Amino acid sequence: MADTNALLALAGRHLLKTYKQPPLVMTRGEGCRLYDTEGRSYLDLYAGIAVCVLGHAHPALVRAIAEQAARLGHIANLYYNDKQIELAAQLCARTGMDRVFFTNSGTEANEGALKLARRWFFTQGDAERTDVVATWSSFHGRTLGSVAMTGTPKYWEGFGPRLPGVSQVKYGDLDAMRRRVNDRSAAVIIEPVQGEGGVFPAPPGYLQGLRALCDERGALLIVDEIQTGVGRSGKYLAVQHEGVVPDVLTVAKGLAGGVPIGAFLVRERHAEALAPGTHGSTFGGNPLACAAALAVLETLDREGLIEGAATKGAYFLSRLEGFAAKYPALVKGARGRGLLCGLVLADHVEAREVLGAMRDRGVLIAQAGDRVLRFAPPLIITEAELDEGLAALDAVLAALPQETK
Repeated sequence: MADTNALLALAGRHLLKTYKQPPLVMTRGEGCRLYDTEGRSYLDLYAGIAVCVLGHAHPALVRAIAEQAARLGHIANLYYNDKQIELAAQLCARTGMDRVFFTNSGTEANEGALKLARRWFFTQGDAERTDVVATWSSFHGRTLGSVAMTGTPKYWEGFGPRLPGVSQVKYGDLDAMRRRVNDRSAAVIIEPVQGEGGVFPAPPGYLQGLRALCDERGALLIVDEIQTGVGRSGKYLAVQHEGVVPDVLTVAKGLAGGVPIGAFLVRERHAEALAPGTHGSTFGGNPLACAAALAVLETLDREGLIEGAATKGAYFLSRLEGFAAKYPALVKGARGRGLLCGLVLADHVEAREVLGAMRDRGVLIAQAGDRVLRFAPPLIITEAELDEGLAALDAVLAALPQETK
């Protein structure tokens, strides 16, 4: 067994301190469980921030990775590879888009979408049309372009001048978008559910309204499905609940179940914006990552996991809503879509304290915004495992002071 203290000492000396990690070290996972160096078991209700859609060490994913690694792990995009082509075709069929560019992460997918939107207007002879409208409380990534679109100041403060031409309006406010989007706007970028910002689903009609507005003003609609895509909402894409087809779509996180991969997809009429030499990636779409993503798609279909995300998510959200009635001094409500749910805590309740207490009870969850507990479990999770997590949460809330000071 690994020496926990020795590993933590090494981490303290060599890792940048960009995360506030508890003093435990994970070594393996199985299904919806993680295990640390001390042999302790944890029920995983956040799945690496919505990444591990098949849980940990799923046999189909393990087999696909091993078989592909033994065949061809990496080849540059100077040549086609079979798995990349197969995955591109499947993604287009499932999303209604026409062409794909593969990246390594969600932030790179959003960077590519931003570059495509601006270059599209350049190719149309309108090089001054470069503005992008995003929303407050959004999250689109950590690189300078993506972080400029992110509508939470703490993510871009201290990194120098922000990318010019990018602005934010209130999420869900279609009138604010109408006032902002004009003939200088290259694109609007939106999350169907704001994940990092506090698990805010788009209000009814909002996404359709944005589609109509972009059509009217000639701007591209970029939909960021990095956290909500790959079945988490109960459909392959969250926008499919609303019948909306974007001009550009970004996906990542759960796409390959934990193997790093992202993608932006585009409709045919805008694909010519990125001609040969205008964009590239060394690792994006390599055979190993694409084989893993194909295994995820096959497993989602075979095990009915997308439909299960809808039914299990509705059950879980209803149970979370019950905590608002049971603990009115502690819980303001619950919201979400599919297996992406948030429990909104009262202002005086420290979310990090609740996370720590849940961890002590062997359940891992995450935080979104200042006062929201975020649940994004593997799509393979069972109702019994959801009940286990709910029981732990019930116990943690019951142990908190029930009245404000």
